[in-house]
Amino acid sequence: MGRLNYFLQRHPFDFLSAQYWPGFFWSLLGLTAVLMIVFGISGAPLTTTAAPYGVISFELAGTVERSLLILSSWDADAQMRAAFGLGLDYLFMVVYASTIAIGCGLAAQVLKRTGWPLGSWGSLLGWAVILAAILDSIENLALTTLIFGSVVSPWPEIARWCAIFKFALIFIGIVYVIFGGVVALVERISPPEEE
Repeated sequence: MGRLNYFLQRHPFDFLSAQYWPGFFWSLLGLTAVLMIVFGISGAPLTTTAAPYGVISFELAGTVERSLLILSSWDADAQMRAAFGLGLDYLFMVVYASTIAIGCGLAAQVLKRTGWPLGSWGSLLGWAVILAAILDSIENLALTTLIFGSVVSPWPEIARWCAIFKFALIFIGIVYVIFGGVVALVERISPPEEE
């Protein structure tokens, strides 16, 4: 319980004064959007019949057979683009994890101030998003091994399970940030209660 309290009370960005969080959040959100556009452009050739969702299909393949099918649907250029994407993803991990973690901290501030439930969960979800980035790095190691090494177990399985938990943690973090943003918007547009 003591460890849980630590993660509930200390946000991963506590070393940064909270007054700077909004500026960092919006800057990082912009950089996240730019990187997503780069991924979309560079990863377009990875979308094939075997990989309808491009590299995400590869991440979730889960078996040697499915991984081989996807790799064989990519020509040499597409495989190099996949490798480029995996390399760039290490920068993306830092950016998206920081963006969502700070967003969770900002959402927690709003929820605590307005008395909404789950206001104390922002710090824990900030750490959860950091864990998502760590899982992402393990997943990338597995995928790189599949592209440049041998397509053997347990690499497809490792990539799949890391991706599933990564996406789940990121989704929960984003929902929390959006919830906090909606509450902040309602607070801003609602007239103050008369005493």
